[in-house]
Amino acid sequence: MVDQQTVDRPPLTQQPRFRIIVGVVVIAIIGVVLWFIFGGSSESTDDAQIDAYVTPISARVGGTVTRVAVDDNQFVEAGALLVELDPRDYQVAVDKARAELADAEAGAMAARSNVPITSTAATSGVTTARGGVVQAEGAVAAAEKEVEAARARLATAQARQREAEANAAKAARDVERLRGLLAKDEVSQQQFDAANAAAEAQRAAVESARSQVTEAEAGIRVAESRLTQARAAAQQALAELATAQTGPEQVTATKARASAAEAHVQQARATLAQAGLNLQYTTITAPARGTISRKNVNVGQVVQPGQPLLALVARDTVWVTANFKETQLKNMRPGQRATVKVDAFGGREYTGKVDSLAGATGARFSLLPPENATGNFVKVVQRVPVKIALDAGQDPEHLLRPGMSVVPTVYTK
Repeated sequence: MVDQQTVDRPPLTQQPRFRIIVGVVVIAIIGVVLWFIFGGSSESTDDAQIDAYVTPISARVGGTVTRVAVDDNQFVEAGALLVELDPRDYQVAVDKARAELADAEAGAMAARSNVPITSTAATSGVTTARGGVVQAEGAVAAAEKEVEAARARLATAQARQREAEANAAKAARDVERLRGLLAKDEVSQQQFDAANAAAEAQRAAVESARSQVTEAEAGIRVAESRLTQARAAAQQALAELATAQTGPEQVTATKARASAAEAHVQQARATLAQAGLNLQYTTITAPARGTISRKNVNVGQVVQPGQPLLALVARDTVWVTANFKETQLKNMRPGQRATVKVDAFGGREYTGKVDSLAGATGARFSLLPPENATGNFVKVVQRVPVKIALDAGQDPEHLLRPGMSVVPTVYTK
């Protein structure tokens, strides 16, 4: 006999408990499939934060702060005035450099004008000196000929003197011989007087010849003196020619002085340019738009070159630095899609892409890198910084700040 309850029971597939079990199994299968598809192809970490460019603003010149135009956390545009230093010392330096440049330019102009003058003087000096040498050599030759002529006149005068002395001696002997004959009346008084007169004439001729010899000797001395003077003039002309022939060297030296003057001008211009830059550096402006942070400067403070004054945090470009474990980087590549949840905004999600992977682990860049070549080595999983660039237009209000904690997820497939 068949039980009536068994006959009235519905099939197993139509029972509610069976349907619940099947639904749970299906959901479990779908979850496993989704995990294999998505969960196994993504990497996530909570060791991540927002990063941005933080630019330290330092003084490039020293001086006294006369104005601070910004406050902490103030937003500024690129080129906005931040700090002013007392510019008076640097203005004086600019004026001094400008005056030195004017002096250098005047010196260079004078040096350049000396080059053609020296060249012309050198050329004309050589020509004049050569003419002087030729003239002096001619004077020496004329003086030598004059000396030879004076010596010839002396020889002639000496010959005439000897002749006159011989004639005078003969005339004197004739007078003495006629004197004895006159005493014996063998000759007339007229003949004796004629012989005596001839002797007197010969003696006068001797005196004349002697004076001519003396005159000829004096003429030789005069000619020799002129020859000495001519030779001295010739030596001086040769020296002047030698000096004039150094004209090319003088021109070269003048050109070198002109080049040195031009170099001095360039140096003065560089000094003026540096002084102008230093004057500009007394006005410190923002290199980019951003937010002022860590302001450490006040009016009246004396600052030194390189001294940090404040920091400028960029607002237009932010990214995520995620420190993934080295075991998570097997399939991670630049360009892969990523999502970022920001803790400060209740897990608000941003999208982005992997930009790049660091060239070394974070420990390698630490102040004291680990020394693994020791006997106490303990293997530690290292972390590698990964830069994630956020998609544009997601933060129009610039709410993201460097250092905020985030949780990025990178989809590696």
